[in-house]
Amino acid sequence: MRVVFMGTPEFAVAPLSALAGRHDVLAVYTQPDRPRGRGRRLTPSPVKELARQLELPVRQPETLKDPDVVSQLRQLQPDIVCVAAYGLIVPGEVLAVPTHGCVNVHASLLPRHRGAAPVHRAILEGDSVTGVVVMRMEEGLDTGPFTHAVRVPVDEHDVASLTAILAEKGATALVETLDEIEAGIVSWTDQNDADATYAHKVGAADVALEPAIEAETALRRVRASTPSARSRACVHGVPLEVLAAQHTDRQVASGRAYTDKHSLVLGFLDGALRLERVKPAGKAEMDAAAYARGAHIPPDAFWERCP
Repeated sequence: MRVVFMGTPEFAVAPLSALAGRHDVLAVYTQPDRPRGRGRRLTPSPVKELARQLELPVRQPETLKDPDVVSQLRQLQPDIVCVAAYGLIVPGEVLAVPTHGCVNVHASLLPRHRGAAPVHRAILEGDSVTGVVVMRMEEGLDTGPFTHAVRVPVDEHDVASLTAILAEKGATALVETLDEIEAGIVSWTDQNDADATYAHKVGAADVALEPAIEAETALRRVRASTPSARSRACVHGVPLEVLAAQHTDRQVASGRAYTDKHSLVLGFLDGALRLERVKPAGKAEMDAAAYARGAHIPPDAFWERCP
């Protein structure tokens, strides 16, 4: 099939790679290069980097609502447009261009977790199972019928590891969907809007650590955090980003921080977490116990939510 692909982050890399091996990818649409890192240098998206390696044409419009952008897409005469975490609104004018419409690889079992952050919300809300579907796009937010729903256990995954699994599952589902569309045998399932939930973008407040929450809630927040919204705790007056943690049986009172040569443990409402990796402000990430030793944190210090 003649395919136009739209995607931006790492999640979209596997679907693009799978399509490029089986279909005629006419062009790859991805968001414009954005400033990243300490130097704020313009950096291409992971999808753009892959498209360059595959020698595919890349287009980076600021919006798909520009009539000229729609006209250029129409000139490509795609059979289908495949979308995976593109990050821009796909208007009705674009949805009407391809012969077989537009499909989207969405990282949840719709209608649960429609929206921008389905992987984060699945972890934060304690879902035991999430998944990925291929959805036929319409103008509503993730409201179209879907096919190839693949279930994936959440287990103890963080956002990065769960996203990687869902991306691979989604790539396979996308290829199978296009095969079925081409053969005229695809089957779509309508969503029940009454069961819909919305996965709003996760901010710092969603993943903040504080003594008055349960330990399991705190651990889910750590696993759902990312560099743009990282779990933080103020330990002995010092703000720390918490990158990894685990449950521990050690008894530590809520709001207290226990340290010894081998651990840094924070007490919560009903239990405690042993921190594994932390990042002090302005420093590289490091082993939490090593940080506690170097920072000379006393063995029964206080900790609180960072302001």
